[in-house]
Amino acid sequence: MTTSYFVTPGWLAEHLNQDDIQVLDARMLPPGMEKVRDIEAEYLAGHLPRAPFFNIEALSDHTSDWPHMMPRPEAFAVAMRELGVSHEKHLVVYDEGNLFSAPRAWWMLKAFGVEQVSILAGGLQAWKQAELPLETGAVNLPEADFEATFDASQVRRVTDVLLISHEGTAQIVDARAANRFNAEVDEPRPGLHRGHIPGSLNVPWNALVVNGELKPNAELAAIFERQGVNIHQPVVASCGSGVTAVVVILALMTLGAQDVTLYDGSWGEWGARDDLPIAK
Repeated sequence: MTTSYFVTPGWLAEHLNQDDIQVLDARMLPPGMEKVRDIEAEYLAGHLPRAPFFNIEALSDHTSDWPHMMPRPEAFAVAMRELGVSHEKHLVVYDEGNLFSAPRAWWMLKAFGVEQVSILAGGLQAWKQAELPLETGAVNLPEADFEATFDASQVRRVTDVLLISHEGTAQIVDARAANRFNAEVDEPRPGLHRGHIPGSLNVPWNALVVNGELKPNAELAAIFERQGVNIHQPVVASCGSGVTAVVVILALMTLGAQDVTLYDGSWGEWGARDDLPIAK
């Protein structure tokens, strides 16, 4: 256990039947994997008891040109009500066990005003390893009460990031793999430029993770220091599409960072444009 942001499989199994606890399956495929895997079919084949599918892709703003952008609060609230999710409950989100997408679900729910949200440490993999029960098929819950109040201060837009990059008023931390950050390989999404936002620092998200949860605090602190990130100064997190950047946000908040925001468009937006500066 690293922080109060996580709960263990044992804790969740003990509290699963409480009325104030609700579990959400937030599995998501990395870009390109949707050609070889069907994540919804995998969900239906086995998930935690009474856990509806928190489909990050489906819950995103489909009027945007960029992937996985935050939806309007009204649309998110309707979707949560239809899933049977209540904003008043303690919500526990999980993914496959790689800490890839659960942090994005955690962040979305918190940004829309849910007070109690936790991540299942180790995700589905740890639950299975503990030989805890699974269910199959769709989960149909009665409609719940969900009020969404969006905290817009959590999100940076491209104009904000362009100014920050130019003036250096905050640290831009890119969670993509080093070979993508350094323009050594193509992006998994076709049509994007190679490179990174000028002045940004690289902290690959998976360097912060072990066994589906964050590494110990001392190791996290050493990684950020080694990459030149000052956790006491403002940080804007970025990645490919605003998903794994939240792993960086989660790690920074775990270490006590106070001013951490997300560039939701991330490289999916910046790298698609020809009118923005790119460092290689």
